[in-house]
Amino acid sequence: MKVENNEFVSYFLPISDEQIFINSLIGKQIELKFEGRINCIKCNKEIKKTFAQGYCYSCFISSPETEACSVSPEKCEAHNGIARDMEWANEHCVQDHFVYLSLTSNVKVGVTRQTNIPSRWIDQGAVKAIKLAKPPYRELAGQIEVDLKKYFSDKTSWQKMLKCEIPEANLLAEKQKAAGLLRNDLKKYLCPDNTIYEFNYPLEVSPTSVKSISLDKTPEISAKLIGIKGQYLIFDDKRVLNIRKHNGYYVKITY
Repeated sequence: MKVENNEFVSYFLPISDEQIFINSLIGKQIELKFEGRINCIKCNKEIKKTFAQGYCYSCFISSPETEACSVSPEKCEAHNGIARDMEWANEHCVQDHFVYLSLTSNVKVGVTRQTNIPSRWIDQGAVKAIKLAKPPYRELAGQIEVDLKKYFSDKTSWQKMLKCEIPEANLLAEKQKAAGLLRNDLKKYLCPDNTIYEFNYPLEVSPTSVKSISLDKTPEISAKLIGIKGQYLIFDDKRVLNIRKHNGYYVKITY
């Protein structure tokens, strides 16, 4: 889903040539029907299963979007001229990155490009976020993240995030703590911007328990939509559907 950060996060689901404003469906009974067809989001080939949230296996092992550094920034070699596609890497990897702290199910450390702010935080279901450091390329951002993973989590508990079981945290104080933990040679990349970004999600009520479902095992879903957070649709029967995991799936939606 595409997102916009407004008073409440706005969600838009691309269906064919249209974009459905999903917020408008909250409180309504909706039906999702997987039509049994999946196409690679890169080459459009029809496939039976996806890799890395939407790719066929051939694209997964060859596309620049799915190189190892997409999930492990410290493995990026683009700044040394090594990448599957250097033109793509120069636009996406050899660019300023931000190391950040966000509040999801806990205070977590992560890496993103400027162009992915604030959508990266919203996709994680963060309620708050702050920039920590601004290194000039991806591998260096990964180094900072790896150093800080000794002290901060780099994972989110999606269950706690969806149930809004979030501890109180002062992100500015956490940033100051993280800055003090950085190696001296990395401190020069600290970001002076102390803006705390905040996000409110369209939720009728926070679920007390959640059960993740997939369209592969549950091809037809009929339930009342009670909210959206991260990239999850949340239904009144405590089931949740991660839309991002179903990139490339052909789905009919009625409401």
